[in-house]
Amino acid sequence: MNLLKAAYKVLSRLEGLGIALVLLVLYTVLIISAPTVFTRPMIYFSFLETVPPALIAALGLTLVITAGEIDLSFPAVVSLSGLALAWGWKTFDPAYSAVIGIVLALAAGAVVGYINGLMVARIGVPSIMATLAANFFWYGISILLAGGRQQTLAGSEENSVHELLVGRPFLGIPLQAFWSLALAVFLWFILNRHKFGESVMFIGDNPNVARVMGVNVEATRIWLFTLHGMIAAFSGIVLTLFIGVFYPNQGNFLLPAMASVFVGGTSIAGGAGSIFGTFFGSYVIGSLEAGVVATTISGYWVQVVEGGVMAAVVILNAATGKADFASLLNRFRHWSTPERANPELLSKDETR
Repeated sequence: MNLLKAAYKVLSRLEGLGIALVLLVLYTVLIISAPTVFTRPMIYFSFLETVPPALIAALGLTLVITAGEIDLSFPAVVSLSGLALAWGWKTFDPAYSAVIGIVLALAAGAVVGYINGLMVARIGVPSIMATLAANFFWYGISILLAGGRQQTLAGSEENSVHELLVGRPFLGIPLQAFWSLALAVFLWFILNRHKFGESVMFIGDNPNVARVMGVNVEATRIWLFTLHGMIAAFSGIVLTLFIGVFYPNQGNFLLPAMASVFVGGTSIAGGAGSIFGTFFGSYVIGSLEAGVVATTISGYWVQVVEGGVMAAVVILNAATGKADFASLLNRFRHWSTPERANPELLSKDETR
């Protein structure tokens, strides 16, 4: 019994374990319901190719939401960075064009993020409004500069940078999966083992208390949005290199990325974030549509099933956050009492 308690205590400290188990259960169900598809390794290699762009953006968004903010502009940054990469690719000498394009793409993301940070931290614009406006503006700039046309990265598959970022040198596993995992590990250390991450969580919990504790709230917010801009730009780089083409409306995975963050257990109120929860949550969200289609269920049911699974996982997070399901049920019973239904009765009882 003591051994089981010790094992439970160790496992309960593993971040993202709950959503990882959900992912395992999801794949088990899909293997049973669609064995011809999900017993073949190619479907999982496909997920390792297609999920990382949205996953990378979601990892950066996790930090922003942990700080009690929101960034709705990252889809436009994915597009803008793809355009910068494509422009550098075709403009400069082929020996250096890929590197220059990547530098330009990261710089574009940093500029957008820095401007977002200034609007939120210095001017005081709510982040939801500042970044929503930025999303429209920078998407418009991308479409304007591209003339509404897609641009092909000529010879991208023979380029060494392509092989480094999205190649398949090890057992056919796409390298973007390794890069997204490396980024998750890096951001986990930033959030949980670095002063910057500590400041982010303090701000998300209570910015006024964070100021009292010596946190430079304005500077931290500016750096946070700048960092997310660069992470979103990296997402755009990976996506553009993977498909070998830039198209103006790429990066339209705002809702899947946000769903991955919340399904992964990050608090919508700020103050607590789960990097590895987002990591596994992205694969849950990214696998659902293909999984539902593979089970031969009518396509009309895809979003219904996705919404049901997301709701179930969020309820699971709420339950485990309170230690067990009994606590969750007690909360429902607690709020269903006449006193909770009628605040006036509660106030009368409290004054007796």
